[in-house]
Amino acid sequence: MNEIIPLSSIDHIFTGVGSYPIEFIFLYDGFLDENGLQESLTKTISHFQTIASILIRQSKDAYAFQLSPDGVEFDVVISKVNYENNDRKYEYINPVETQENNPLTKIKLTHTPKGTVLGVSISHSIVDGFSYFHFLSSWARIFQGKQFLPPTHQRDLLVSDNLSLKDPITGKEVLQKSGLFLDKKREPIAKEDLIWDSRIFKNEELKELLTKAQSECEIRLSYNDIVTAKLAQEYLEKWHQSGKNNTCYISCPVDFRRIKTGFPKTYFGNAVALTSTSISFEKLMQISLADLAVKIRMNVGKVNDEYIGNSIDTLTGLRIQDTSKIFENVHVMDPHTGLLVTNLSRLPVPDIEFNAGPPVKYDILTQSVRGAVILPHPEGLEARVCCPEDI
Repeated sequence: MNEIIPLSSIDHIFTGVGSYPIEFIFLYDGFLDENGLQESLTKTISHFQTIASILIRQSKDAYAFQLSPDGVEFDVVISKVNYENNDRKYEYINPVETQENNPLTKIKLTHTPKGTVLGVSISHSIVDGFSYFHFLSSWARIFQGKQFLPPTHQRDLLVSDNLSLKDPITGKEVLQKSGLFLDKKREPIAKEDLIWDSRIFKNEELKELLTKAQSECEIRLSYNDIVTAKLAQEYLEKWHQSGKNNTCYISCPVDFRRIKTGFPKTYFGNAVALTSTSISFEKLMQISLADLAVKIRMNVGKVNDEYIGNSIDTLTGLRIQDTSKIFENVHVMDPHTGLLVTNLSRLPVPDIEFNAGPPVKYDILTQSVRGAVILPHPEGLEARVCCPEDI
């Protein structure tokens, strides 16, 4: 099991210092069978091979996944404290660091007096949100002996076809063509310095906001557009520091599995393109919710074959020009005046069912500073916002 798989240029964004894994914890009202989980995990990895890998340097400008039994850590611990009585949620996760020679998947089972907590940390270089839950739901189905949706591994479809490096790639070009920010080197993320906010949008409020906004514009809007605009107005005002850069950025990742021509809908890996909407702080404070939602929708709507190709070309050129270490200077949201909003409102959490019924609760712990995630909620939608402590 020593096969080497090159990272795509998109995967490289999530490597090095300051990159963050995708992390969730799932609470079960019962006890998971750890032996059955380990046996079914081995079977699942045979289909989702990069899950069991370590990060290696393939050349000065490229990383690769080296498939290895050491690429997955599986730990089991016993706790005398129930989940609801423990404020230290990060204790339920063994966090991955996407740096050379490190395992890229860590799974932790915590048996409490009332049931089991499953914590899963997977390097974002391996998975995006879709792939993360594709793996977990497939693992659960294999555990139960059921059929699952096989993944597709075709990173060659994300290779640059028309790359030209006549001129140096600038930060301005990176932003324009890929929606990413070339800035100061990322710093290690100290989870103890993070503050999580929760904002509940109840169905009645969502309908009222969307109805009012839709009456003011001709472009069809979604709940996601409205919630993204609302979060931008609330948090960018809260985070604004006078004397700093006056331009604010609202970034949105777009899953292009159903957009890119000929691209497999079951691709396992990162199939995301970033878009960033820019607006001055003064304008942000004056603009109507409808007009801001339209600006965001227009930017998200520009993700097509051409945009995706230009993004891949730009990231590939940047890597070749400055080596793979340059991605430690690449940010998915503006690190000064930005907000990233990811739509995960259709999470298949009930599908993560092994032998103790579906999860009775889940939590996201992905350490995306200045990042918001839109999640499903029994009464509508929930926005979880990861805030820096010093703002």
